[in-house]
Amino acid sequence: QVQLVESGGGLVQAGGSLRLSCAASGRILSIGPMGWFRQAPGKERELVAETNWSGGRTDYADSVKGRFTISRDNAKNTVFLQMNSLKPEDTAVYYCNAVTWQDYWGKGTLVFVSS
Repeated sequence: QVQLVESGGGLVQAGGSLRLSCAASGRILSIGPMGWFRQAPGKERELVAETNWSGGRTDYADSVKGRFTISRDNAKNTVFLQMNSLKPEDTAVYYCNAVTWQDYWGKGTLVFVSS
């Protein structure tokens, strides 16, 4: 079992920044790729960013490229999402995801961007 706990969400004005963190615990040695997803009201959950085990390979949704940066610190069992130049359309619940032989999810953290 893997447990994921997100933090760092909140209310921010458009153009501002937030940094999300996701701390993993449990069978952390089995974790491979990790990522961030988001789900806005009335919409399906979508991939925001993902990274491989080492953090050397990253991938982003087109809508966040150049504004968001995913990184991970395996020594601290934590993955981060630095979000800059936030837009109202970034408003969503952000979920951390970790892949072992199955997917694990955190409970989510709300990001609200006001215009």
